[in-house]
Amino acid sequence: MGVGGNFWDLLKPYARNEGFDFLRNKRVAVDLSFWIIQHETAIKTNVRKPHLRLFFFRTINLFSKFGAFPVFIVDGTPSPLKSHARIARFFRSSGIELTSLPVPDVPAERNHSFSTCVQECVELVELLGMPVLKAKGEAEALCAQLNSEGHVDACITSDSDAFLFGAKCIIKSFRPNSKEPFECYSISDIEVGLGLKRKHLIAISLLVGNDHDMNGVRGIGLETALRFVQAFNEEDVLNRLHEIGKGNALQVPISIESEDNMDTDGNSPNTKQPHCSFCGHPGSKRDHIKFSCEFCIMNDGEGCIRKAEGFKCDCISCGMNRKHKEQKRLENWHTKVCHKIAEEPNFPNDEIIDMYLCSDNGQLSANDGPHIIWERPNIEMLIEFLKFHQHWDPSYVRRMMFPMLSTMFLRDMVSATVESLLFGQYEFDSLQRVKIRYGYQFYVIKWKRAAGNTAYTRSNESGIQQDVIELDESVDLLDDCDGPEIHVDDGCSFLLTDENMDLVGAAFPEEVKTFWQEQNLKRRKKPISRSQENEKLASPNSRSTQLNITEFFPSTKVKHESKQEESSKKHNSQDSGASTKKRNVESSNIPKSVRRRLLFD
Repeated sequence: MGVGGNFWDLLKPYARNEGFDFLRNKRVAVDLSFWIIQHETAIKTNVRKPHLRLFFFRTINLFSKFGAFPVFIVDGTPSPLKSHARIARFFRSSGIELTSLPVPDVPAERNHSFSTCVQECVELVELLGMPVLKAKGEAEALCAQLNSEGHVDACITSDSDAFLFGAKCIIKSFRPNSKEPFECYSISDIEVGLGLKRKHLIAISLLVGNDHDMNGVRGIGLETALRFVQAFNEEDVLNRLHEIGKGNALQVPISIESEDNMDTDGNSPNTKQPHCSFCGHPGSKRDHIKFSCEFCIMNDGEGCIRKAEGFKCDCISCGMNRKHKEQKRLENWHTKVCHKIAEEPNFPNDEIIDMYLCSDNGQLSANDGPHIIWERPNIEMLIEFLKFHQHWDPSYVRRMMFPMLSTMFLRDMVSATVESLLFGQYEFDSLQRVKIRYGYQFYVIKWKRAAGNTAYTRSNESGIQQDVIELDESVDLLDDCDGPEIHVDDGCSFLLTDENMDLVGAAFPEEVKTFWQEQNLKRRKKPISRSQENEKLASPNSRSTQLNITEFFPSTKVKHESKQEESSKKHNSQDSGASTKKRNVESSNIPKSVRRRLLFD
């Protein structure tokens, strides 16, 4: 949840939709519980452990397709405040008034079913070689700390209070089948658009409610809280909330009697100059009867113009008077908000503020920072794990793992020459083609079985994954299967995978250079079709076309003389002349469009 009052809607105008390669070669902290909850809400039918299935495909695709380095963060022991807020949320959704009930003893840990799902997902991602860190409290707090300290480049979570913990960039949702799949929120964009920094956001959460205090201040909504905190700078906003909560500062001072608010005569703006009741401009009506005032553009002797309905004078005195009234209304509004805050008992809660500003949210080393290492997947144990939990065939698991392993293989080739084979069995063969997917180009690589190994088989693939899953289309998932294609060429079987062009170019520069040389050679040797020849002849720069047009379209004088000669012979050789003309036109080396016009002249 995070901050209450539809906080994401407030930030929505400042979101950015980033492209396909936004996370490539970047570290990203993933709130593991957020994925589990999102998966549970996405599944409509009963399937076998959907959280494991979707975690498996989403992790592989995030690593291989989008090129990210995910770090999974697990929740620690939740604070008692959040546990009580969770109970309050349950009673509120059930229509039960919590004030009429005694405060129950809330267990520190989550329920057993959810904890089991978390443990299974942790075991799965560790078998995939992904690092897992455990937070002391909230997972989004450790995600935000890693982001603010520069250990990761972004956070994947839907809890808006990650900004309150210090996050710099949050990825809230995915649209994998799109050219811009990532919906990103940056604290720098929010600061420019709304003028809000981290402590401003903490102040708003205290006023409207959050995961640790659902009530907030009674009678204050999100828009009111936004206007209120914008009146303070970041360093003073929390201190002012403390003063207002204690009743020491129930008014927000607004400078009214400053030099900028004085008119040219030095008068206060609340002392308005006399105005004519007829035209509405400064001066008396008696002075404006015979002569028009300087504001009414009339000839002398005709008087002023009667003011229209709803007329507002634009003189300095009226302008300052309206400004004074507006500032007075703003001061009264702030005073009312301060009284509402002062009526709230124990506001603000220092425990919540200290929790948001805490910089120790995980068991991290003070000198070396977090221990984040990406390792190679444990294929055999992973197969046994998924066979036990998902009843998947080993060949299916190996095939779905292939894109992840090929990405690792290419990265190893960039860093240093590796002697080991991909999957222990396959080696790079060639570049098949260039593939465009969602507007981005990829190389299609052919992997061949190394000498001495048996051919790749597709055994039992017809019986793979018998569960049928219906997904909610409104939820963006990365669970689409992207296994390698099987390609048979001259009796040999190859596997085809889509790989990032920059990564392939860095791993196999000579092969990429040879591939493009062959492509250029094929373009040169490609025969020109008949339609391309016609287009070339019909182009205005073609000399042969100009000669043909000059030949078949002579001047008007010559054409008139030829018509007279033809009219004398018309009765004798009309049919033969037409057929001769048709033969001459068809046999001439001119474009079809020109021949058609000649035939119908």
